[in-house]
Amino acid sequence: MARSLYICYFGIRQPLVQTQVLPYLRELVKGGHELSLVTFESSTAQPNVDSDLKDALAKEGIDWHRLKYHKRFSAVATAWDILQGTLFVRRMIRRTRPDILHGRSHVPTLMGALGRLFSGHKPKLIFDIRGFFPEEYVDANVWPENGLIFRLAKRVERWLMRQADGFVVLTNKAKQILFDGKDEDRPVEVIPCCVDFENRFSRDVSKIAAGLEQELRLDGRLVFIHLGALGGLYLTKEIVEMLALARVRDQRVFALFITQSDPREVTRLLKEHGFSDEDFFVGRAESDEVPAYLSISDVGLSFVKATYATQSRSPTKIPEYLAAGLPVVANAGVGDVDQLITRETVGTLVQNLSSEDYLAAIDEVLRFKEAPAHMRDVAAREFALDKVGGERYRRLYSRLLRSE
Repeated sequence: MARSLYICYFGIRQPLVQTQVLPYLRELVKGGHELSLVTFESSTAQPNVDSDLKDALAKEGIDWHRLKYHKRFSAVATAWDILQGTLFVRRMIRRTRPDILHGRSHVPTLMGALGRLFSGHKPKLIFDIRGFFPEEYVDANVWPENGLIFRLAKRVERWLMRQADGFVVLTNKAKQILFDGKDEDRPVEVIPCCVDFENRFSRDVSKIAAGLEQELRLDGRLVFIHLGALGGLYLTKEIVEMLALARVRDQRVFALFITQSDPREVTRLLKEHGFSDEDFFVGRAESDEVPAYLSISDVGLSFVKATYATQSRSPTKIPEYLAAGLPVVANAGVGDVDQLITRETVGTLVQNLSSEDYLAAIDEVLRFKEAPAHMRDVAAREFALDKVGGERYRRLYSRLLRSE
């Protein structure tokens, strides 16, 4: 049985880990892999809770380890986390002799690469490229363009590209940019953010949905939903502008934001654009509550700043909208979203962020609202966890193990 260590620079309870890490690991376990997982936890240790979670994951074939995440003095904290992660990887290499080190994005892959650098045993290294990380930080105005930290990150990225034995990218665009005609001897898999139909969208949420509809007073309303983060690369102002135009067109429009982000900015924008408290809801939801919120919605929204960096993005929200039967309104130029929407006719693209294009998109997307079965079929074909994500991860692991 092959052993693998998966390195993740997030906490185990974060929604992204619950929907986009653990489901993939379970798929790898199905393929006969023995898996260890290390995460970085910012919360205070809860021995009883963590022990129960560790036992539950162990029963699924996942050996979970936690390291402390440090945040204060950002650059220094990240450097310290890289050091402790590297030392942990080295200990795991000595103790368990894994066949594969799997880094989820740049920082975990760096831990894996450094951890095996001076080890006698040399596991294969997977660079799971979740996005063009240095450019994303510039686009989000976190780092200055071509500043010292950006240049250092790009140098590390180039080194990781040389060190890795296999790669995962989220989009065909990213594969073309990074690997077109290069490194044919090292496997590359395109694995978009997928949906766990069996555990996430197969259960009956009608009772929960009925309660939400009553609580939010949605009877007869036309619900536009936005899942996920706001601010930064996410175009909050533009989303609200489009919703305001939709509400002028149809007074039934209700704006629903399920987000972990600070709600104050989007709430302020909604009220400035004429939404009363009865016309919107902004709040958090647990991962297992999201399907119920989607079931009470009519249209899903995905607006992300279109840049060089976001060509590598696969918005998690889009397959979840489709799995719930919702058509999508998205802006053009992000990942493979343009091709998906136009090829599969699952919604509409906003080519330019203008009032004219918003109104055209609103009129067009409502024509798809009565075709939920088609949306679900596309989601199952393009984003099913077992048939797409799980299958491609298992194929990548198999190719790396055969090359030993």
